[in-house]
Order: sequence, then C-alpha cells, then structure tokens
Amino acid sequence: MTINTYVFLYFEWIILLVATPQETGGWRVSAVGAAALYLHHPGDSHSGQVGFLGAQLPPEVAAMAQLLGDLNRSTFRKLLKFVVSSLQGEDCREAVQCLGVTANLPEEWLGVLLAGMHTLLQQALHLRSTSLKPNTFRDQLQELCIPQDLVGDLASIVFGSQRPILYSVAQQPGAWLPHVADFQWWVDVTISTSALAHSLQLSVLMQLKLSDGLAYHRFEVPIAKFQELWYSMALVLKEMADLEKKCECGLQD
Repeated sequence: MTINTYVFLYFEWIILLVATPQETGGWRVSAVGAAALYLHHPGDSHSGQVGFLGAQLPPEVAAMAQLLGDLNRSTFRKLLKFVVSSLQGEDCREAVQCLGVTANLPEEWLGVLLAGMHTLLQQALHLRSTSLKPNTFRDQLQELCIPQDLVGDLASIVFGSQRPILYSVAQQPGAWLPHVADFQWWVDVTISTSALAHSLQLSVLMQLKLSDGLAYHRFEVPIAKFQELWYSMALVLKEMADLEKKCECGLQD
C-alpha cells in the first residue's frame, strides 16, 4: 500500500469519528455494542490446546453462544443461510430485517448472532480440511455450550459440499462494511448574523458517499476538529516517514 492509500484510510477513519450519528444517518455497529454485554466466555476449554477460534475466544462468538440456547432451530437455520450468502457476496440486509420482525428478534440479538456466526464460519473456513477435523470442530463448539443440533448445522456448512467454494471465498480479503467511495469538503463563511453585522465565522462542510451508493452524507465539522484532523494526519505522515527511514537503515546494515 502506498502512503496515499494509508492517508486516505486514516482520513476515512477520522471522518467517522468526527461526524455525529445524527448527521451521518444514524450509523450503528449494533453487533459490537451488544456483544459488550456478553463478554463472559462460556465453556472455556481446559484441554490446553488452541482451537480454531484462536487462543482467546472472540467476544462476538461468546455472545452468540449465550443466545443460541433461547433460539429455535428454524430461525437459526435461516440466519445461518444469510451468513453463508453474505460470505459469497450477496446483500441480505433486507431479508435479515424481515426475519427479525417475523421472528420477533431484537436488533441487538440479530447483530450479535450474525456477527458471531460470521466470525465462527470465517475462522473455520480459513483452515484447510486437513488442519481442522469434524470431530475437533464439534468438540470445540460443544465446549461453548452450543446445542448439539445447531453444532450439526454449523458442521454441515464447514465440511459440506459448499466447503470448496466457501474456502476460496474466505481466502480473499474483503470488506464487511461499506467504505468511503467519494469525499468532498469546502469552507463556508458566515458573513453576518442577526446579532452581529460583521461575523465572518468559518465552518468546514464535508460530503461523502459510501461504496453501497445509497446516499450522500453531509455534515459540518468545527474548525477546532478540522485542525485536529490536519495535525493528526501530519503526525501520521511523519511517523510513517521515520519508520521508512528505519527500515532503509536496517536493510543497509
């Protein structure tokens, strides 16, 4: 990645911090927020071996395991189908919302369940079939207190006929959320107000469009925040340049 790419990604991250939820259309990452309520890891392994989920259980998987006991198998299978479709690049957001209404599932539950299933399947599909055996997979899910019938459904996805396709998709890097596709900014000057005849107040207006192409998002950034943004970008560029020099010196030595 070039320096310009890093700057763009950092700038994109800063924009998401500066913009308020109301001004950006109410963006939420409900899965992460809801998962914080379920940080207890159920059924931690005592075998001393590192499972396919890593040395530390992902919090979204732990949160999902807490909810599966109260979820009927039919709803679980529908959610699992949506996750598999999303791994293959399909947009299932409307179908998920409809399922949430018909199954009377809170939005927080949907976020936790989908995030946990996505992480679990993605971690399992990243491994070759020779590295992860079905019995090992089932045993590790049972240690998380996941019901036996649901373990069978998950195993049928990981080791079933769709595995070659899902394995190839899992090896490809991809973004789960939309990213910034277009960004513009300009300075607006308020010449006068009802209270002051000569105000000259500066404000920075920003407009961005996401890769899903749904709509433009416009918001105002205070001058202080904008200056803080420029300072942070300059600091990152300096640190990147220093790191590049260190790498060059190391290669020369």
